[in-house]
Amino acid sequence: MAQITRYTAHNPPTAPEREATSHQLLRAYAAFVLFAGFAHSLWWNLLGEAGAVAVLAFTTGASVALWVPLIRRAGLRWRRLPWMALAYVALALVSVLWSQWPGATLLTWALLAGCTVQALVIAHTLSWAEILRALDVALKWVMGLSLAIELWVALVRREALLPNFVDAPADVDPQLYWVRGNLFEAIIGERIQGIVGNANYLGILCVLALVVFSIRLATHPPYAAMQIVWLTVTALLFVRSGSATALASFVGALVVLLMVLTMRRARTSGERSRRYLLFSGIGVGAVIIVWQLWDRALGMLGRDDSLTGRNEIWAAVWERAQEHPVLGSGFSSPWVPWDPAFDGWIVDHGLSVFHAHNMWLDVFMQLGAVGIVLVFGVYAALTWRGWFFAVDRPRWDLDANRPYSPISMLVPLVAALLLVQGLTESGPIMLWGWSLAVMLSFKMKLAPIVGVGADLPAREVLAR
Repeated sequence: MAQITRYTAHNPPTAPEREATSHQLLRAYAAFVLFAGFAHSLWWNLLGEAGAVAVLAFTTGASVALWVPLIRRAGLRWRRLPWMALAYVALALVSVLWSQWPGATLLTWALLAGCTVQALVIAHTLSWAEILRALDVALKWVMGLSLAIELWVALVRREALLPNFVDAPADVDPQLYWVRGNLFEAIIGERIQGIVGNANYLGILCVLALVVFSIRLATHPPYAAMQIVWLTVTALLFVRSGSATALASFVGALVVLLMVLTMRRARTSGERSRRYLLFSGIGVGAVIIVWQLWDRALGMLGRDDSLTGRNEIWAAVWERAQEHPVLGSGFSSPWVPWDPAFDGWIVDHGLSVFHAHNMWLDVFMQLGAVGIVLVFGVYAALTWRGWFFAVDRPRWDLDANRPYSPISMLVPLVAALLLVQGLTESGPIMLWGWSLAVMLSFKMKLAPIVGVGADLPAREVLAR
């Protein structure tokens, strides 16, 4: 006979499954690796040459040690690897056979290989949400430490700081300073450099941080108010860095954001086609306007028509690149300033320049037309996949009305800022710029939909 009872007939409630400690440590390690890449010059300025090499060796070795057991357990979909990027890495190594600077080739190839391996490991072991979170944490450390060291130098030390905390001679060139203590100077005046020791690099990292922090805020994280605080701090550092390259990258990312949001509102293929034509027309018009008003735009940014000496650098690099136009003169990214081939070749403010300030010209000089084709393939694939990754609705069945994930905006915005940066810097082909390109390319091939299916390839394995 049925009786009334106050006990439910359903299964008793259970606590959610606890995430494996190993995976938590993996996420923390990924955030550290990204931070170490973003703030690579911090290790040089803080620990010296040996310390910087030790950090790279440790992170690369640890990444390999983490990745090999995972591949043995879960396997690796080899066809999904970013083969164009790996071909570029292979060409860089093979170039030692004809390199004009073989020592620099081997040294900088080790740096390129380390950055590539770390990017592959992060893409293979973390989900899209975890990658975003790791980027968020790493960039917060960069922004926070940059503000902290600027405050310390300006308020406590009260004099500029040289790398490795050495005493400054009387006639030191200001370009040698790690931090100059200009945080409280006039807004339109002296620039700040943060922990990276370079205003242009700090500026482009601020643009990347604005992208990551904004996307993270759109995912409704806990403590959203603090995310707004970090956006405010990053905006302050961005303005005080005074980088024209960073400003152009910010504008480029903003334009791509508006284009993606506009394209998402298209309901039919005809609407998409018309909007593509509209974007093309606007792009052509923008190029014509910039071409006609170039000198005035440079004046507004406080730059001369030589782009702060870049014209002279480009002319010298182009002259050397023409000597070996097919396979180049040998890989070296960055240029090793103590190698005889680069020491005193191009000098700016008494210092040997260590890259061409244009990624395409740099690749052409080092690896020739073959290298240009490979790098173009890397960034063309990244841009193409990233565009449709953001524009197309997530779909794996008949439901065509699922909401977009904010994380899908990450790839096209990062690709935009890297490509714009590459016009006046060589960052996208080395260090953290190259790592981001490889990591995002591999992740999109592994998991083309955020939060579904293969987006969690390693978590279940590591939890066993």
